[in-house]
Formats: sequence, structure tokens, C-alpha cells
Amino acid sequence: MATRAERYKQPQSAQERRAGESALSEFSDYVQQQQALRKAPNPGASTASAANRTAAPKVEHAELDILDTLDLGDDKPKVRLKHLLLDDGETKEESVQQLQDIIVSRLAEGHRECLFDVGLEDNGDIQLLTEQEWTAALARLHGILGKLKADSRMLLTKNVPDSSVDVGNEQKKERGCVGKMLVRRRPEDVDDTIETRIAVVGNVDAGKSTLLGVLVKGALDDGRGKMRVNLFRHKHEMESGRTSSVGMEIMGFDSKGEVVVSSVPGRKLSWEEIGKRSAKVISFTDLAGHERYLRTTVFGLLSSEPNYCLLMVAANNGLIGMSKEHLGIALALNVPVLVVVTKIDICPPQILQQTLTQLTKILKSPGARKIPIFIKNREECINTATQFVSQRICPIFQVSNVTGESLDLVREFLNILPHHGKYDVDAPFEFHVNDTFSVPFVGTVVSGVVKSGVVHAGDTVLVGPDSLGQFTTTTIRSIERKRIPVPACSAGQSASFALRRVRRKDVRKGMVIMLAKSSDANPNTPVTPPKVFREFVAEVLILSHATTIRTKYQAMLHVGPISQTCAIIDIDRAYIRTGDRATVAFRFVQRPEFLAVGDRILFREGRTKGLGIVKQVGYDPAKPLNPEAAKESEKVEEESNTTAAAKPVVAAA
Repeated sequence: MATRAERYKQPQSAQERRAGESALSEFSDYVQQQQALRKAPNPGASTASAANRTAAPKVEHAELDILDTLDLGDDKPKVRLKHLLLDDGETKEESVQQLQDIIVSRLAEGHRECLFDVGLEDNGDIQLLTEQEWTAALARLHGILGKLKADSRMLLTKNVPDSSVDVGNEQKKERGCVGKMLVRRRPEDVDDTIETRIAVVGNVDAGKSTLLGVLVKGALDDGRGKMRVNLFRHKHEMESGRTSSVGMEIMGFDSKGEVVVSSVPGRKLSWEEIGKRSAKVISFTDLAGHERYLRTTVFGLLSSEPNYCLLMVAANNGLIGMSKEHLGIALALNVPVLVVVTKIDICPPQILQQTLTQLTKILKSPGARKIPIFIKNREECINTATQFVSQRICPIFQVSNVTGESLDLVREFLNILPHHGKYDVDAPFEFHVNDTFSVPFVGTVVSGVVKSGVVHAGDTVLVGPDSLGQFTTTTIRSIERKRIPVPACSAGQSASFALRRVRRKDVRKGMVIMLAKSSDANPNTPVTPPKVFREFVAEVLILSHATTIRTKYQAMLHVGPISQTCAIIDIDRAYIRTGDRATVAFRFVQRPEFLAVGDRILFREGRTKGLGIVKQVGYDPAKPLNPEAAKESEKVEEESNTTAAAKPVVAAA
């Protein structure tokens, strides 16, 4: 048993404080591997699949993700792309069909968009195209894209005369005509629109709302917050100029890669207009930067399930205050991070250099393990966006919302940004509620993200759990995506559902919606209500804490959209400190919740914070995590009971 002096020793040294940082990167990689357990085991699964689940997870290296895009496998014979692009002989039709199949497979892999290198083979060899061959290759590609109902946009070229996007070739690395082309399919309906979610975080006054206002509206700021008003939802936000809620904004790109904006200067398009005219939509979640609203920010980061995280840093302030906290949470969630340094127009050069040096140092630290890449021209922007499938890369932009410097690079980067995230369309339907509304003449509306599966308007669903852990049966009246009615939605998409016969006070953030009928051969077979749990066991990492954490410690715990106070009821050791990894049993204080093995958790109490992953739902007191401590406590309890029982006897004597 630890003594009081051991538990409450002198404040930690800098080395001890850094223990949490250095352990963060390793633990977040471990959590990423354990995500394979997120899918609940199927009772009817075969023994072989059960053995696969219990097998050790495959170790993945994020640094090598870029190798997956190079198609280095040699299991099939390679055909030179140059031959497919320029073949005019007897096998022309066969070559055209083969080239079309390659583009179709790349579009399917990239979620209806892909990048195509003209003048380069898949392995990087230069094709040495002449001007006439370049023109013929483009003509063949445009003919194929016309059949596939897809559009293209030339992002950059080298050695191509009269090209508006030629970036030069001073180092003479490439010979012959070379170019990089963005190919994107035209959406047949709203359901075909590519959606990418980006969470915008950073310290207060870093310019988050202003940047989003400038990007979305297309106009520049006046230096006094003219553009940020578009994103505010409350009167007090407009008065103070500070975001206190989770703001939402969207930015659209059409199939040709152009930003969808109004042709009338100063007019902002509605969400419906942007959604109907776009082939790709970037959904921004504008989060609060003030420390007072940290709970709202953490909720927004976890519940919106962002594909990327945009960290805003003011050039004149540097990485201070809550921006470090936000960066730590993004790293804990293993979300790829891109950094935008704002206000460079009012920042002295030496202060800007200090900010960039500090940013580089933090990103290269053992806790982050990022490779900072400063993007200053179009070629760097396009190449970095192409390689952003690797989570080790961290692009850094230096922009001004007043002069507009480098804003075109940010827009181009967002346009090319590859789809990130894995969603299972074939799994049972699961939807997490992020927000609730009461809409006149419609009724109760809930919004959130589809975790897995597919749902259609008119489906019967279960909504819950309530305070007693019960689920309510209801019907989805209608579905909307980006305020546009759609007949269905699938995994990875954010949507809003109008529910029948459900009052708004009966639904809350953190609830889950699941299908009320089985997806088996007989669809009318009702499914058993999902199991909810008040207690669960998780493997956690303590990132920072002033003293020690023991049983009965309480903190605010976040699991996706769930935010609830939790108490620690068991630990696999006497106490835990900063940097410790431990197995901990939690109990929800207010009500049971729907959880699954593999869910990521984050808990905080003031500046104290930790993260973890759910290893087991439910907790058996008969099997304590620390048997020795349990025996010792039982022994102490027996002795106290014996003493208490003996006292009346002595008094009677």
C-alpha cells in the first residue's frame, strides 16, 4: 500500500511531465491496431473467423502508407501506360478498354475521384512524351472520361508549352511532357457526393471562424472580423467575437475542381445550392478555442468523427494555451493534422520565425512524431496533398485572411485532399446522435454520423438508451444530407433523421439508432434490443495529472458523442500517475450507455487528461483487476467488522 508521502510527493519534474507526451504516440498507434476489434463479434461466426479476431493485430507503419499507392505488387504482368495512351495499331480498342478499366478501378478506390500522372509510369519512369504525343494522350483520356461521365482538371505540368499551370523545371529532373491530372466523376444525385469532414481547432483568437468565412464566401476579411459573423450561431458570439458552440460550415467543389461560389459578389450560397452543384463537399466543424468551452470542443472533436484536423496558429502568438491541448487530442485520436499559420500580414518577420521554429520543434517531438512540410508554392501543395495518406506528414500553410496570401494554396489542397477513413457498409446499421432539434411541422430531428451499415427513409429503428437503459421503437420519417432530402444514407456519411412519435426531450446527444428488424433471410424477425452497460474495462494512458489517480476518482468521460461523468471502480495496481498505462474499470454515474469493444475513450478533469480504448464491456466484481489489493481490502474490512462486533461485548462485561 502506497504511503501518503509517496502519493503526494513534490511536483513533477520536467522529465516526468514529458513521460505522458512520449507515451502518447506509441499508445495511439496501439489504439489504431486495436480498432479491428471495434466490430462486435457475431454469435453465428465460424471458428476460423473467431480465431482471426483473437490473433495478434497486424503491425502497421504509417510512414510506409505511401507505398500502398505505388502499386508495387508484381502478381500480374505490367502493361506500359504509354502504350495504352498512344497505341493506334490493331490493338487500339483493346488498349483503350484496358486504360478505361485502370481509371475505373482507381476511381472506385478513391471514392469517385483519383489523380492520374500523364507522362509517368506507375513506377515513376518518365515516358518522354513529345508535344504531339502529349496532345494525343490527353485526347484519348478525355474521350474515356466522357464515357465514364467524369471531368478532369490539370493540376500542374512540366515542359508543356502554353500551359497555364506549368510550374517550370529548373532542376531538369523530368524530360518530356509531364502533368498531374485530377479526375472526378459527376454525381448523379446527392448520395454520390464525396464528403470529407475537417475539425478546425486552435487557441482563442487564432482566426478559425474568420478563415472559414473567407474560404466559404470567397471574399477577404477587413481585419476586424467581418467574415467570421457568417459562422456564429448565438447573439453572445457576435458580441464577444468568440465561438462557444460547435459551428458547421460546408465548402463545395464541382467535378472540374472549381470552388462552388455565387456569381454575385458578396452573396453566400445556401447549403442546398452548394450540395446540388458540388461533386465534393468539405464539412468544417468550427470548434471553440477558449478554455471555458473545452468540454464543447472535445465533444465536437469526438462526435463529428473528423477525417482530418485543421490546427490554426496565430503567427503573433505561436502555439499557446489550448492549441497544445487540441493538438494532443487530435494526436490521441490518430487524426491526420494540417496546420495553418494566420495573421502573417501583421506579424514581424522575427516573431513569425520564432512561431515556425516552435511549431517545428513540437511537431518533431516524441509525442507527435510528425514531419513538418512548409508549403509555399503550387507544386509543393499538390505533391503533399497526394502523399497525405501518410499520417506522419504535417503540411503547414502561412496565410493572411486580409491580403489573401496563400489562400489559393489552401483551397487547392482541400480540393485534392484524398478521402480518409474506413467504414463498413455491410455491417449492421449504427448511427450516433450528435445533436437534437425540434422543427416546426416536422417534429423531432436528430443529426449525427452513420457509423456503419445503410438506412432508408421509412425504416423502423430503435432509439436509446434512456435513463433506464431502454430503447424506443420509432420510424424514420425522412432523411436529409446537407439539408437536401435523400432516400437513404450509408456508413461514413453525416445525416439528419426526422423521427415519428418521439418527443425531443426523449432524445439526447450520445444516443444510438439501430435497425429494429433483423437483416437475416427473414427481415420481419425483430432483433433483440442492444445491450447497454453501466460498467466497462478499458486500457488507458494518463497524459497529465498533478498527483496520483486511485479508485473512486471521477472525471468527465467522452466516448464518441457520449459525455458523462465516470468513476474508477478498479485498477490493476495501487495507483497510476502521468505516463502510466493501466487497465481500469469505469462506472457511468448517471445512466448506462451503448458501448462496443474497440471504442476510443478520452477523460478529463480540468487539465488532467487521459485516453484509452474499451477492452471489455461489463465488469465482474468477482474477478478484480488487482486480486492482491482486493484480498488486502477484504482482510482490512473483516478486521474492522470483527473489532466493531467485539465492542458491545466489552461494554456489556
